[in-house]
Amino acid sequence: MIVNHYKLRTNIKSYNLSGMGCSAGLISIDLAKDLLKANPNSYAVVVSTENITLNWYFGNERSMLLCNCIFRMGGAAVLLSNKRRDRARSKYELVHTVRTHKGADDKNYNCVYQREDETGKIGVCLARELMEVAGDALKTNITTLGPLVLPLSEQLMFFVSVKPYIPDFKLAFEHFCIHAGGRAVLDALQKNLGLSEWHMEPSRMTLHRFGNTSSSSLWYELAYTEAKGRVKKGDRVWQIGFGSGFKCNSAVWKALRGLPVLHDWRGNPWDDSIHTYPRHPSP
Repeated sequence: MIVNHYKLRTNIKSYNLSGMGCSAGLISIDLAKDLLKANPNSYAVVVSTENITLNWYFGNERSMLLCNCIFRMGGAAVLLSNKRRDRARSKYELVHTVRTHKGADDKNYNCVYQREDETGKIGVCLARELMEVAGDALKTNITTLGPLVLPLSEQLMFFVSVKPYIPDFKLAFEHFCIHAGGRAVLDALQKNLGLSEWHMEPSRMTLHRFGNTSSSSLWYELAYTEAKGRVKKGDRVWQIGFGSGFKCNSAVWKALRGLPVLHDWRGNPWDDSIHTYPRHPSP
């Protein structure tokens, strides 16, 4: 559809990563990174979308109705380049990507699963173990990511501590974009990572304003941070995506320049409402 709409040339390399769940956006970024390494002087466009009509559930099983309530239509596009001349106008540099896939374990594999209910209606079932599974996947992911981004003192505490120790990732990142999968997910991650309300604001406000837009939610969150004028040169951003499988993926970006607030910039989805945020929903 994109190739046809924009009449792209015939030698374009196009990949459709459908069925990869809410973490597909960062999986696509990782793929684009590898493609750019193999193809000098090139561009890569990553398009992340959520289409709720595909998995809309018409039955009455509560574990499958939840998806109808939290998911919303959404979409975002990101342009990546490995051309030297583009560095001066680029917003960010991709520093790291870390992917974790726990699908070999049955509990992880089945916690988010498309199936039929007793009446034959198809929907996506969210298991009660979802939070436990997400926490385990995140722990595996940060075990790989930590040595790449954390100060040496935090790495030593993580590896030698007798009791479970969660490193202080605020020493490694200024901004956090955590997949807005639901309020319970955000609450758990805020507690486990020791993040403040300020750090969680982009994720919580994205969930409030746009709902769960699946793989595109991370870009709505980054756009919120930009619209608030918070991104300074040298700032580091950690994007965390979760998805069925079960998968946990991370991307680390470094801001190449400060991003001033552009009140008339219509490319930002928060352009017409950022002045009304943050909001504090009822408990």
